[in-house]
Amino acid sequence: MLSSHATAAEPVPVEAFAKSNQLHSPRLSPDGQHLSIAADFGDGNHALLIYRLQDMQQTALLRLPRYELPAQIYWVSPKRLVIAKGRKLGSREEPSPMGEIIATDFDGKNQKYVFGYQQSTRTAGIDAGFGYIEGVPEVPNGHFYMRRLSMNASRSQLYDVDAERTSARLVADIPVKDLSFTLDRNGIPRFASGTDDNNNYLLYAADAEGNNWAPVSAKELGGKFVPYTFSADGKNLYAFFSEDGGPSMLVKSDLRGQNRSVLAKDDFGSVGDLEWTATPMEPFAATLGEGKPRMVYFDAASGEALLHQKLNQSFPGQYVTYVNHSDDGAVSLLFAYSDRNPGAWYLFDRKQMKVTKLLAGREGLDPAAMGERRPFRFKASDGVELDGFLTIPAGVQQPSRLPMILLPHGGPHAVGDDWAFDTDAQFLASRGYLVLQINFRGSKGRGYRFEQAGYLKWGTRIQDDLLEGVRWAIGQGYADPARICSYGASFGAYSAMMTAAKAPDLIKCAAGVSGLYDLKMMYSKGDIKSTRYGRNYLERVVGRDEADLEANSPAMQASRIRQPVLLVHGEADERTPFAQARAMKEALERAGNTPEWMAVPKEGHGFYKEENNVAFYRRLEAFLARHIGPGKQ
Repeated sequence: MLSSHATAAEPVPVEAFAKSNQLHSPRLSPDGQHLSIAADFGDGNHALLIYRLQDMQQTALLRLPRYELPAQIYWVSPKRLVIAKGRKLGSREEPSPMGEIIATDFDGKNQKYVFGYQQSTRTAGIDAGFGYIEGVPEVPNGHFYMRRLSMNASRSQLYDVDAERTSARLVADIPVKDLSFTLDRNGIPRFASGTDDNNNYLLYAADAEGNNWAPVSAKELGGKFVPYTFSADGKNLYAFFSEDGGPSMLVKSDLRGQNRSVLAKDDFGSVGDLEWTATPMEPFAATLGEGKPRMVYFDAASGEALLHQKLNQSFPGQYVTYVNHSDDGAVSLLFAYSDRNPGAWYLFDRKQMKVTKLLAGREGLDPAAMGERRPFRFKASDGVELDGFLTIPAGVQQPSRLPMILLPHGGPHAVGDDWAFDTDAQFLASRGYLVLQINFRGSKGRGYRFEQAGYLKWGTRIQDDLLEGVRWAIGQGYADPARICSYGASFGAYSAMMTAAKAPDLIKCAAGVSGLYDLKMMYSKGDIKSTRYGRNYLERVVGRDEADLEANSPAMQASRIRQPVLLVHGEADERTPFAQARAMKEALERAGNTPEWMAVPKEGHGFYKEENNVAFYRRLEAFLARHIGPGKQ
């Protein structure tokens, strides 16, 4: 039996990891007869696919222009869908909404441009602008709810839009920008919430007719109250609630947000996803997501809870969640995944109690060849408890003095590491490395107070959290202290360089892809600075103090980085422009430490082309093997 080292079996091919998730965001049609799904064909090419579930025959393929993708997909009737387009210029980016909405029938016919700021034919009853799909009526009628931002983004407006006639009716108008709406069971907007340019939470409430909007203060409610949905009888609200910036809990309240009862909470982390019944549509369970997901059933003896538990038992070692249901509840779409399995979608026939596999987003990755992602917690030097994950090479029961990669996540805010399949971590583990990931201060999932704890501390407390995690892993006997490297993407690349500068005794080499290396440059280059919210974000999280910006920029601290460095960057990156990588490279060269260099033309924030991802992973594999020894023993 193996105890501490991986087997000498042939490693999983690099190509299997380099291939992106090809399928995303599936949805059942209301009648349960069709399935829509977003497809990634690679090299920035995306499409909407529609299948007939009876025989899984494709009925439509709607290709979008390069770098555009279906960011939102909603069925508005058994035969018709609406799609909000997004734009994505790099594989490590989140899609940016484009404000344009199109519609199509299930067979690809009757396609229409419904709304957008560049529309050639104006939708009746509404001026051009930026549209966002807010939801659909509880009973499908061919309509959807659309949030519209005016050109100057000074108001929040909600429209009831007919996706066939492309006509619209204004149902809410608030002179505050970029609020999202919560509608009651009759389609009347009752709450609007969002943040201002300084990230202060805003909440507005309307009367029973959706009129007379008025602000609601957190003081009045005793904390941050985020309405989510109405109960089936319309008499109560389900909402996320947090006190003093702590983790969010799920509560049920009256329509004023008072008389709250707690349905799910965890003092360490916020409540995650909800599970929904089909008829009527109402939440029956919630996930506590720190570490391995844990399900909290509101009534553990209910039929829905017992059925969901049975489904989970049918997929040992995996986590099963409902995607959506047909309107009559006869069939449901399931997604099953684990730390070792990227996941697949299944059709569940409730009458026959039968589960049928439909599609998988990725092929070529055998879960048996992947490593376990083991959650852990430790206390930082100031007593704050942190959590993270160790990805352990397949075949290893208990890691002992393994070569280790510190893998900080990007963001750093509103982002975090979780138990789900992680491509970078699994690739490194497949090469025999122990992989350490830490949800440092500023990470998502533990409330606003924890996020704020990382503000203005990118190069200080956040890096201390990471390095103290490394020392914890060494202290547990898991990692070989002489063979530790840091590697990350975006902010993770920033941390890879900063940890190398701060702890040359621990970090033996550092690699960064699509990295951020000069904080001051963020104010002059890149897409974050292009909006007022983005500029305020920068001042809030990195500040304006020249000395601090220099002290916390890897490019300005290059003389402290004596270890081998690998820099990889797309020349068309808009999030962290190529100038960031050039600045880091030139600073290291001036310090006498010429880095390994991989500049990739026509690629953005992460790489679309599979061959570029293959080349990158091979370069990273060789770099790590040279400097901390091959992972395989």
